[in-house]
Amino acid sequence: MKVPGGQSYLESDTMKRGEEVVVYELEGVKIGCAICYDLRFPELFRKLRDKGAEVIVLPAAFTLQTGKDHWEQLLCARAIETQSYVAASAQIFGHDEGKKLCFGHSLIIDPWGVTIANCSDRVGHASATIDTDYAAKIRSSMPVADHHVVA
Repeated sequence: MKVPGGQSYLESDTMKRGEEVVVYELEGVKIGCAICYDLRFPELFRKLRDKGAEVIVLPAAFTLQTGKDHWEQLLCARAIETQSYVAASAQIFGHDEGKKLCFGHSLIIDPWGVTIANCSDRVGHASATIDTDYAAKIRSSMPVADHHVVA
């Protein structure tokens, strides 16, 4: 894939897609798993939601180029679409021997799409209270999962 500015990123040379949609339970909360590039595929997030995910975790190494324009917008969209919390830890500095600089900006988004915790592009951490009752209230007052049409 080439991004504006001519840089080429071919993670597919060293990575392959997962085979399962993974949701696990931690202290009574269902956690869905996604990583980095998965953020661009709302179908995966819908499947995580359909499997009961109340929180979706997403570690990522978004590049500076795509991160500044897409990172927060996509995270908010996934939280709103799934009516789930999204906790996204974002790498800073670089990878691929320093050739790819990362955007950083770890975020926690609530089920309404509001950023409730964030970090800058520096070393840090974000924390927030996960209120599963709040997520359930949003899901019951606006039951979008029940209205989804499969083509």
